Amino acid sequence: MTEIANVTAVVTTGGYYFDDKEAIVANAEQDGFLYNGQAVTSGYTDVRQPAEAASVIIELKDGRTALGDCTAVQYSGFGGRDAFFTAEDHLDEIETTISEALVGRDASAFTTNVEILSDIADTEELHTAVRYGVSQALLDAAATASAQTMTEVISTEYGIDRAPQPVPIFCQSGSDRRRNAEKMILKEVPVLPHGLFNSVDEIGQEGEQLLEYIDWLSGRVTELGSPEYDPTFHVDIYGTVGEIFAPPYDRDEVIDYFAALDDAASPYSLQIESPIEAGSRDEQIHVLGALRDGLTECSVPVDIIADEFCNTYDDVTAFVDSGAVDIVQIKTPDLGEITASIDAVQYCENTDTRAYLGGSCAETDVSARVCAQVALATQPAQILARPGMGVDEGYQIVANEMARTSYRISN
Repeated sequence: MTEIANVTAVVTTGGYYFDDKEAIVANAEQDGFLYNGQAVTSGYTDVRQPAEAASVIIELKDGRTALGDCTAVQYSGFGGRDAFFTAEDHLDEIETTISEALVGRDASAFTTNVEILSDIADTEELHTAVRYGVSQALLDAAATASAQTMTEVISTEYGIDRAPQPVPIFCQSGSDRRRNAEKMILKEVPVLPHGLFNSVDEIGQEGEQLLEYIDWLSGRVTELGSPEYDPTFHVDIYGTVGEIFAPPYDRDEVIDYFAALDDAASPYSLQIESPIEAGSRDEQIHVLGALRDGLTECSVPVDIIADEFCNTYDDVTAFVDSGAVDIVQIKTPDLGEITASIDAVQYCENTDTRAYLGGSCAETDVSARVCAQVALATQPAQILARPGMGVDEGYQIVANEMARTSYRISN
C-alpha cells in the first residue's frame, strides 16, 4: 500500500480572469480589456480581476507527488454559485484539516478518499474550488500509486467497461469571435465557437447581429474547412433572448427567431446556451422547458443548453429529470468534488439529455488535464477546451491529453 504522507498547497494563477457578471449585466462600461464601474458581487474589488488558483500537492510516502488545482469559474459568485474564490484564504484548511484527515490513507483508494473529503465539506463548508482541486489531486494520487492513468482508475472504480475514445472538443472564442473562430476552423474543432454574446448590444436590439454572425460563421466553415468537416455550432447568449422577447417563450415570435438562427447556421447544426436567464433553478427549468417545447412542436432543430442554476449534481439531475433542455453543462468547478461531475455525466446516460463536460476559461492546465481524463472514462457528448480564451492553448492541452492517454491505454 502506498500511503499519503502530506498535503500542501501553494497560491497559483488561473487561466483567465474573474468577472463580476452582476456588474457587467448592470452595464459596466468596457474599457479596452477592462471594465469601468463598481464591483457589485461580494468579494470582487474590480469588475474584472485576475483569476486565482491554489495548487494542491499530495506527497506519497515513496517520494512521488500528485497534483490538483483549486479553481473557480469566470463568473465566480454569480447565478447560485459558491462565493468569490480567494486562494490565500483556503491554504490553511488544506494543509491542516484536510491533510490531517488524509495522511496515512491508501493513495490508491480514490473514491474512499474523496468521501473523506466530502465528510469534511459537510462540517467545514469547504468552498467548491477546494473540493474540486483536492479531489483532482486524489485522483492523480490513485493513478500514481496504482501505475495507471486517471481514466483507468475511474473506469475501474465505477465499473465502466468500454474502450475510451477521444471526446469532441468545444472551444470558446471570447469576444474576438471572428478571428478565434477562424483558428478553430483551421484546426477543425468539432464544436465551436461560444461567441460571448453577453449583452443586447452584442446580440443586437432585435437579435440581428447574432443572426449575421452565425450566417458569417457558416459561410466561413464552408469556405475554409475540408469537405469532411461537419462541426456543431455552440453559441452562448447569456440570457439575451429573454431580454429581447417577453414571455411566453413558446410563442410564434420567439420560435420564428430560432428558426431564422437555424437557417443561418445551415447546413451545420446549432445549439444555444442560456438563451434565457431566470431568477432561480425552478424558473430556469420552466422558461427553458417552454422554449424547448415550442421548438419541438414547430420542428425547429436548435438544441437548448442549461448553464445558469445548473451548478450542482442535484441541479443537473433536476434539469435532466424535467426534460427542459437538450444538453446540460456540467461545470466541473461548480460541482466541487470531481466525483460529482463523473456521477453527473453518468446520470445523463440513457436519457434524452446529453452531457457537456464544461468548466471555465479561468481554470488551469492541471484541472484541464484531469477533466480530459474524466471525459475519456465517462464519454460525455463534448468537453470544453480550457483554460484561457486563446483557443490554441486550451485546445492542445485537452486534445493532447486525450490522445496520449488513449494511446497509453490501447498499447
